[in-house]
Amino acid sequence: MSPWKHNRRILFGVTGGIAAYKAPDILRGWRKEDCEVEVILTSSAEEFVSPLALSTLTGRKVWREKDFLSVEEGWKIPHITLTEWAEVFVIAPCTANCLRICAQGDGSTLLGAAMLANRNPLVIFPAMNPNMLGNPAVRANIDKITSMGHTVVGPDSGMLACGYEGKGRLPDNSVIYEHVWNALSPKKDLRGMKVLVTAGPTHEYIDPVRYISNPSSGKMGYAIAKAAWYRGAEVTLVSGPVSIPRPEGVRVIDVVSAEQMYEACIKEAPEMDIIVKAAAVGDFRAEEEIKQKLKRRDGEPLTVTFVQNKDIAAELGRMKKEGQMLVGFAAETQDLIANARKKMIAKNLDMIACNDVLANGAGFASDTNSLMIMTKGGSEVEFSGTKDDVADSLLDAVIRKKNKE
Repeated sequence: MSPWKHNRRILFGVTGGIAAYKAPDILRGWRKEDCEVEVILTSSAEEFVSPLALSTLTGRKVWREKDFLSVEEGWKIPHITLTEWAEVFVIAPCTANCLRICAQGDGSTLLGAAMLANRNPLVIFPAMNPNMLGNPAVRANIDKITSMGHTVVGPDSGMLACGYEGKGRLPDNSVIYEHVWNALSPKKDLRGMKVLVTAGPTHEYIDPVRYISNPSSGKMGYAIAKAAWYRGAEVTLVSGPVSIPRPEGVRVIDVVSAEQMYEACIKEAPEMDIIVKAAAVGDFRAEEEIKQKLKRRDGEPLTVTFVQNKDIAAELGRMKKEGQMLVGFAAETQDLIANARKKMIAKNLDMIACNDVLANGAGFASDTNSLMIMTKGGSEVEFSGTKDDVADSLLDAVIRKKNKE
């Protein structure tokens, strides 16, 4: 995990929905990253989760409604002191009543007063019955809160404690953490930009049950997409078939074949400021589309004729608009720099990231990577680390080049 995610100061508001019982587990995740957490617990939330349990996990006093006018620390007013201390304010779960309090600027409770005094990013996770969530008054409050610049993360769908099935569940902890890290990200240099990232392998089918592919896991492309979202970009990810979780906050277009990836990229590219081609796209496909499963032939060899797929990077380079940056990847096994530079020039790339897929700790399916970055007329820069770290370094290089143009 990136160093900036450690030792952060989080103000955690817990309101009186049934999902309040998840608060201790949410807390544990932050504490594992050595984050300091102060908790404001509403009176109704105390019916679902013990103040003592939360206090034990945080190692701190839990702030309750009776503490609104606390004088135990003299001049330190709780709702002012807490918000000045915190770096981010998170409310999970957030009830319909809490949404109203935030939208109307109601400071009659400790939590409401804290929201009024808060100058930090506010990240709200509504959780309630689907009928309540769909009520026009609730929707209007969410719209107003969003217009105020706060982040409201929509709930998940599923079976709710009230017996209804639909949208209203508190998202998984991983989703909550991702939105908090996004709010705390120290770099927002891609705000206002649209970024397209490709990731994963493609599957080129020979018959309905067999295909040719490569070992790409999609981890590098997914890390780039997540890093771009952290930095404020509106991110679209065109993903081949992978088994890793989708990055939060990112629009994902699922594809299977190189042809499908080509069509998606060509369609999306004109609106993009930055395109990062991190996918390991299949260069060839079977010439003949076989509709039925091929059977054994009593030892006879099978001959399949392959034809080249369309070159996505080359077409994006040809149609590149003014001011748009196109970044390619080159997975090589020999003559790394020469092959990568040749590819960069031939496909009109602004930058290329190349790596030796045979090297230890790099290449397909690894959690780490080592990249050499080259730009047109620029010097070569090499960096390595986890794929999250490498993704951030890659975007640093993209921003540096973009700022020079």
